[in-house]
Amino acid sequence: MGFARTCSVALVGVEGVVVEVQADLEPGVAAFTLVGLPDKSLVESKDRVRAAVVNSGAEWPQKKLTVGLSPAAVPKSGSGFDLAVACAVLAASERLDPRELADLVLIGELGLDGRVRPVPGVLPAVLAAADAGYRQVVVPERTTAEASLVPGVSVLGIHSLRQLIAVLTDEPVPEEEPLQEGRPDPMLAGLSVPGAGLGTGVLLGERQPDLAEVAGQAKARMALEVAAAGRHHLLLQGPPGAGKTMLAERLPGLLPPLTPQESLEVTAVHSVAGTLPVGQPLVDKAPYCAPHHSASMPSLVGGGSGLPRPGAVSLAHRGVLFMDEAPEFSGRVLDALRQPLESGHVIVARSGGVLRLPARFLLVLAANPCPCGRHGMLAEGCDCAPQAVRRYRARLSGPLMDRVDLRVTVEPVARSELMGAEAGAETTAEVAERVRGARERAAARLADTPWATNSEVPGHELRTRWRAGPGALVEAERDMERGLLTARGLDRVLRVAWTVADLAGHDRPGAAEVNCALELRTGVHRGTVLTGEHP
Repeated sequence: MGFARTCSVALVGVEGVVVEVQADLEPGVAAFTLVGLPDKSLVESKDRVRAAVVNSGAEWPQKKLTVGLSPAAVPKSGSGFDLAVACAVLAASERLDPRELADLVLIGELGLDGRVRPVPGVLPAVLAAADAGYRQVVVPERTTAEASLVPGVSVLGIHSLRQLIAVLTDEPVPEEEPLQEGRPDPMLAGLSVPGAGLGTGVLLGERQPDLAEVAGQAKARMALEVAAAGRHHLLLQGPPGAGKTMLAERLPGLLPPLTPQESLEVTAVHSVAGTLPVGQPLVDKAPYCAPHHSASMPSLVGGGSGLPRPGAVSLAHRGVLFMDEAPEFSGRVLDALRQPLESGHVIVARSGGVLRLPARFLLVLAANPCPCGRHGMLAEGCDCAPQAVRRYRARLSGPLMDRVDLRVTVEPVARSELMGAEAGAETTAEVAERVRGARERAAARLADTPWATNSEVPGHELRTRWRAGPGALVEAERDMERGLLTARGLDRVLRVAWTVADLAGHDRPGAAEVNCALELRTGVHRGTVLTGEHP
């Protein structure tokens, strides 16, 4: 026949585009030409595919071979096209029936010995194939569980090219030599990108630290509970050693488990980034990402050479983004958070293309009161000049802080609290149960709307459709008249007030809930009790 085609998937960010892989054989000098905007790793597939076909017992056609990747205008990268290219060539040389490949989507990298190695991004690739109407996909054996998460798609996991040839030709499937016990599995190397997890501080599937381990800090503990219940952004400010990092690390454990749709979103992002834990194809818990304060703009919001890759804000999608020593981050990096905090996604424009990456995260900032960290402490004096303190605090810009709903001062722990006087502190499971109940009340109220948590509800709806109790906004209106509260700030106070009301089991917020929200935002005492006993 001389011509055959099959399909694979090109990933653009966390979205996939189905690519038709065409192979054409013509009489002439033996040559292999690959066209269709491939990158360097894809150009090198010519040598990988030739060696894999020969070492799998098939004959390589000694003709002029042209392989085209269509649509040609879409950039293609990575080694995941190897399997599709090999099968298209074998079908064009009549080793395989071209009709068997026409409706197949093949994803996988080929080793020189014909083994099919896993590649990152299998889940979003299969999702793209399913959206395009394909119902049969072939993936590496190690990623079968990940690909099977997509409903309505038949998944075939294969170990080698010779096995796939046998399946497509109805021949006996050869048995592959099993891995010797105790030897490392080299096939697992394709599931992760070197440095992707370490560089961003991503924690998935690890043991969650318990909130009961935190001594004292009743006000900060309540702020964590409110943040988890309504997905409100949080600032923890206090001297070094007060427990800011301990508190932030325990916030993911308070968040409810991800819904099936959220799990697919998070898994797709981490699959592309190469940070999925081995043996855990589906992420069902909120991720936690804590980049170092020296992180660059591309590592935080996404970027890199060529097509952008997901950054820390996308790796924290549906989870927690913790920025310790927040004033030490670059001002450009901090201000880049303002857009995703409002929209829930980040748009990255690079020379290789413009991508829209998901970034709906819960932001937790931690900051010292001054560069030396001792400002305001009684026992130790602060050595920082007043100008240095002002400059340090000004690094967290006003527009960014206006988007942070909860601002809590974490005081040093007293000796009695540290030595066990608070042995009866609530555990993560107990607080998470209250958070779950508050989320359920909010979800029932917002059932017929596009929003799921209080932090997503527009201010106009809170002022017209879901009103606070009579006289509840007196203090907030007074703050607005004094210029202490912006219009956006008032909307955010109302959202926090609804969350406090949901935690307390009230139908709507009253003056106590609004004053509690104001105190959590401004730090000015309003006569409310912020010790875990909700108004």
